[in-house]
Amino acid sequence: MSTLLPFLTLNQTFDQVDEWVREALTNGGFRVVPTFDLQIARLAHPDCSCPHHGTEECSCQMVILLVYGKQEAPATLVIHGQDDKTWISLATPIETHSRQSLESSVRRMLVPYHTNSSASVDATCDLR
Repeated sequence: MSTLLPFLTLNQTFDQVDEWVREALTNGGFRVVPTFDLQIARLAHPDCSCPHHGTEECSCQMVILLVYGKQEAPATLVIHGQDDKTWISLATPIETHSRQSLESSVRRMLVPYHTNSSASVDATCDLR
């Protein structure tokens, strides 16, 4: 079992946030490996309608990224976008604390510098 609570909410499109996250983490010395893409997975189910939009044309997107530090097991980062809002979460198994340092580093890299909170942040900054 794991927890999936967003630690960052942005009023930006998924594409803007995805590009910013990958660039920020890569420039910060992390290795980022994509492991899941919702829109690619949906290709296998062309008749499936979107639960949020009720249509086959879905603008929702979710990717799962493995974020590798130096020695630790990777952190699992989830980016979920719907319309012009995007949420970033870390999928952390409840039983483990071994990646706590890596996950803290990822959060510090992504959460705006003006907050000390690990709670969800509603940021309206332009990430371009």
